[in-house]
Amino acid sequence: MSTPIQGFSKLSKEEKIDWVSQTFTQGDPETKSLLTQYWHEDKELQKLHDEFIENTLSNFYLPLGIAPNFLINNSLYAIPMAIEESSVVAAASKAAKFWESRGGFKTEVLGTEKIGQVHFFFQGDPEKLKSFFTHIKPILLADCVSLTANMEKRGGGISSLSLRDKTSDLAHYFQIHAVFQTADAMGANFINSCLEQFATTLKREVPLYADFTEEEKSLEVVMSILSNYVPNCVVKATVSCPVEDLEGIDGASGRVFAQKMVQAVAIAKAAPHRAVTHNKGIMNGIDAVVIATGNDFRAVEAGVHAYAAKDGQYSSLTHAEIVDGVFSFWIEVPLALGTVGGLTNLHPLVKWSLSVLQKPSAERLMEIVAVAGLAQNFAALHSLVTSGIQKGHMKMHLLNILNQLGATAKEKEQLVAYFKDQTATHSLVVSSFEALRKNGRL
Repeated sequence: MSTPIQGFSKLSKEEKIDWVSQTFTQGDPETKSLLTQYWHEDKELQKLHDEFIENTLSNFYLPLGIAPNFLINNSLYAIPMAIEESSVVAAASKAAKFWESRGGFKTEVLGTEKIGQVHFFFQGDPEKLKSFFTHIKPILLADCVSLTANMEKRGGGISSLSLRDKTSDLAHYFQIHAVFQTADAMGANFINSCLEQFATTLKREVPLYADFTEEEKSLEVVMSILSNYVPNCVVKATVSCPVEDLEGIDGASGRVFAQKMVQAVAIAKAAPHRAVTHNKGIMNGIDAVVIATGNDFRAVEAGVHAYAAKDGQYSSLTHAEIVDGVFSFWIEVPLALGTVGGLTNLHPLVKWSLSVLQKPSAERLMEIVAVAGLAQNFAALHSLVTSGIQKGHMKMHLLNILNQLGATAKEKEQLVAYFKDQTATHSLVVSSFEALRKNGRL
């Protein structure tokens, strides 16, 4: 059994690798060569990557692809996507091409509010606390002036402050609920700095408030932190066309295809087990763009899934309908994103991705990301209600299977051609590969 190590963070990168190898991989000589082969040959660039996090050993690569032909509000985009899952970029590209000839995607930012809270316990008269908050509110804002000045110059700042009585949920629990606008920044550091200043002011002012008893002056601040649930930082993306424009998909009439799409969404609205997988597919598109643009995909995921359950049951993020012969398919999704700060100014590929997207504002990036999610969902439902999901997915996954089997370039070429017109199941690929190896032909 290994023993804890002291001072690990102070070791050099090579020393860290040696310790991990000797302690957990039985001194495997491949450990060092594996990790070091992913180091960048440009030492300054590698140093930049090393400093993104702590205890860096190497770089973990994800493929960075492009999904072209996205017509969004009459402007054409190619969308960078960083993801390892087969068929995601292909599916998004297919949906983009499909809708480009049918008017493209229309988007609208419905709100950009972000939330933060000071959580505290107060064992006293709630009415006196309300009076205290009315007294302290201008002081809270005044104490944050040095933090908000630059953000206000960019059109952001603190939009509102309110006191929330949460004692029906938890005894003696209250919040200072703050609403922020952060312009083109994601704003996490700005919001948290303001919240911590609110807490400092709160703790300073409570003992000075004459109407509080000694017990009431023992108000306890527990924590101050932003919320990744942003139901008022929402964007809508839509596609629509007459049902006649859907004619011929998988040999079906346009109306039949449209009705199947509406039914598929209705199932995801009604059945949480389906909704989770339905929304996971949406997040394939959203996360890939969020990662490529240096934003926090974990925060986005948490907020999106909370939003999907906002009405009391986890449900579909997308919606579909047929009205007066027109098929409409849309998504409303919360996205707290930034195009300045964080990795956006540091990571070379993030900067490149934002450049490809024509250096968007945070609101424009919200629109692009929502479109990627909608396109991904349309492509998935398109497959599900026609040929099934596996045919397209396994076709894209074919090369992964062949690489695992150690196929040569010539074998890959032959097997890709062989599976061009049939579903490539894992077992069938393996048996076909083995037959090719044995007999030299299929």
